[in-house]
Amino acid sequence: MIKVIKVKYLKGYLQLITTVNDKEQALEIARRLVKQGLTACAQVIGPITSAYRWRGIIEVSTEWLCFIKSKEEIYEEVERIIKEIHPCEVPEIIALPIKKGTRLLGVVRWGSKKG
Repeated sequence: MIKVIKVKYLKGYLQLITTVNDKEQALEIARRLVKQGLTACAQVIGPITSAYRWRGIIEVSTEWLCFIKSKEEIYEEVERIIKEIHPCEVPEIIALPIKKGTRLLGVVRWGSKKG
């Protein structure tokens, strides 16, 4: 039996999203953030197809999506590591607050050790 744990509000926790050119880059971001204790969990999804405008030209490319759970107070360090690995001149890194969710007990336990 799977136990579902509902968390009402996770103040200070973020879901970060970024994309990279290939699976190895995405896995390197995930591994490094987990190894350095900056995330409890990261998922790599792909390949996906992205369409975007860059320097006036519409581009379509294959990318890999990274979902990273972390704490707001260490965002700058997470961003720095993503930028070190990320191949793009201007990487897109989006940080969204986690307000509610299930199966987040591991993130809460990890976060309590990092705070």
